[in-house]
Amino acid sequence: MSKLWERSSGKYLGECSRKRLKTKEVRVLFMTYKSGFVSIMGSPNVGKSTLMNTMVGQKIAIATQKAQTTRNKVTGILTRKDYQIIFLDTPGIHTPKNKLGEYMVKTAYEANQDVDLTLFVVDATSEAIGKGDRLILDKIIDSKKKCILVINKVDLVAKEQIAKLIELYSKEYSFTAVVPVSVIKNKNLDILLDEIENNLKVGPAYYNVEEYTDQTLRQLAEETIREKTLRLLDQEVPHGIYIEVEKMKFRKTVEKQSICDISATIYCLKKSHKGIIIGKDGKMLKRIGTYAREDLEKTLDTKVNLQLWVKVREDWINDSNLLKKFKLQ
Repeated sequence: MSKLWERSSGKYLGECSRKRLKTKEVRVLFMTYKSGFVSIMGSPNVGKSTLMNTMVGQKIAIATQKAQTTRNKVTGILTRKDYQIIFLDTPGIHTPKNKLGEYMVKTAYEANQDVDLTLFVVDATSEAIGKGDRLILDKIIDSKKKCILVINKVDLVAKEQIAKLIELYSKEYSFTAVVPVSVIKNKNLDILLDEIENNLKVGPAYYNVEEYTDQTLRQLAEETIREKTLRLLDQEVPHGIYIEVEKMKFRKTVEKQSICDISATIYCLKKSHKGIIIGKDGKMLKRIGTYAREDLEKTLDTKVNLQLWVKVREDWINDSNLLKKFKLQ
């Protein structure tokens, strides 16, 4: 006996034999359903994470105005009646200055190897092909993969600038499609989604209908805390930090209310950074904790008791053993 779900709604249809699975209705369902893996590549701070979050309709990857926010490959899952798209948000391509940077660039390139389609996101405000964009473009040319050029932030420039960029990039590669968008203004994202769907192949739904990421709750908590540090701290500190959740436990209070206890440590590179993160009278650490808790309560749909500590791990961004411990290598 096999369990059967309706892919469009996730509704449980009951158990049936393998023989029953070969009915006309079920054959049509499996023969027309489409799926695919889609990587999102681009230079730092072009809007890759915001694009994925918007397309999926959930906050999965953290997004800030600071470059190199994304460190790992982050998966976002969009399931519709007729298709499923697995988005892979990748770190921005840059010239690495340490082992962490090397890992991030390696992760971005590896994520593009086995995908069905690539979204190459560029900034509409750029007037030429930058160094990072050139590196990505050369990789795309070598791979000969299907690729959609996504020109983001078109709300900030004139139509003439967009036309010039389209002409500039179209001379370099035969893109499957070129879609100018403004993620923050939700402009042309429906067109982009249609183009992605058109390039999907017939295939199964790899994830259940209710799943929107393959990240664990612990990973989501770590990234939420890191996002708040990126937003609140000075430029020098954030990229030298890493968050590790040591405890995450759901429980019921005496009043039978649900609550999640989370204990996490913010690791930084220097003692001076530790002082900045904690702040005068602990005010900065309290702000980080407050903002992180508010977001986590929305994500987890329950009250959160968040406790934060700060520790120094000198030069961890160049320590292979620590990077392995932090799952960054």
